[in-house]
Amino acid sequence: MNNIVSIVLGSIFGIILTESEVISWFRIQKMFRFEEPYMYLIIGTAVITGIIAVQLLKKLKVKSISNESLVYSGKDLNKGTVIGGILFGIGWAITGACPGPIFAQLGAGEFAAIATFVGAVVGVLLFNLVKSKLP
Repeated sequence: MNNIVSIVLGSIFGIILTESEVISWFRIQKMFRFEEPYMYLIIGTAVITGIIAVQLLKKLKVKSISNESLVYSGKDLNKGTVIGGILFGIGWAITGACPGPIFAQLGAGEFAAIATFVGAVVGVLLFNLVKSKLP
């Protein structure tokens, strides 16, 4: 049942990404060139929605689907986080996709996203190989 719910919610999310044009390479390029505020407004709305949702989850003491308590902890800012963020941004600017929209792009028939998907998988595999050597 959880898989069906995940597929339905993921499909709805993909439709929203597609219809709002946040999977458009042209929109993303305009964002990185500071040519229009559209993507910044979308991202800002997502951040505000996330903040409100987390505060509600904390206040209502909502548990996970498996009835476990949710743990909210911050992450330390370190050199690896900064370098990873820069690499993520460069990849996003070049490919026009971060992890969620890759699947929406593929679903929309943008087959150039296959290269982005392969790059993301290779990146995850490389990180797994080196993460034990990182500080």
